[in-house]
Amino acid sequence: MKASLKIFSVLFLALGFLVISSGFQIIKTQLSVTVRDELGNTVEGASVQLYENEDDYAAEKNVAAQGVTDAKGVLKMKELKAISYYVIVRKDDKDNVGGGEQTGKLDANRINKVTIVIQ
Repeated sequence: MKASLKIFSVLFLALGFLVISSGFQIIKTQLSVTVRDELGNTVEGASVQLYENEDDYAAEKNVAAQGVTDAKGVLKMKELKAISYYVIVRKDDKDNVGGGEQTGKLDANRINKVTIVIQ
């Protein structure tokens, strides 16, 4: 019994080493966007668009990623580049346009978080 436990342990460690050394990433670069209104309440159903550069943001073209917030006012975007993004959020007559909202540079292979206020 002890011998099979040792073999299992060695195989498990070897597999772990192979995963780490191959550069396999369990978590891709992600961004969790929480949208709030001017009173601090979360906003369900807000459309969120990310742009990679200021020109695309200003012209509202070449959207890098987009989606709609859930019942908790959160949108999770996966497999993003580890860069800063310009963000436009809209819901009915409220938005963040003109504020030049920009995320900080996303940390690679992490779940990054940002809160955007619309009014």
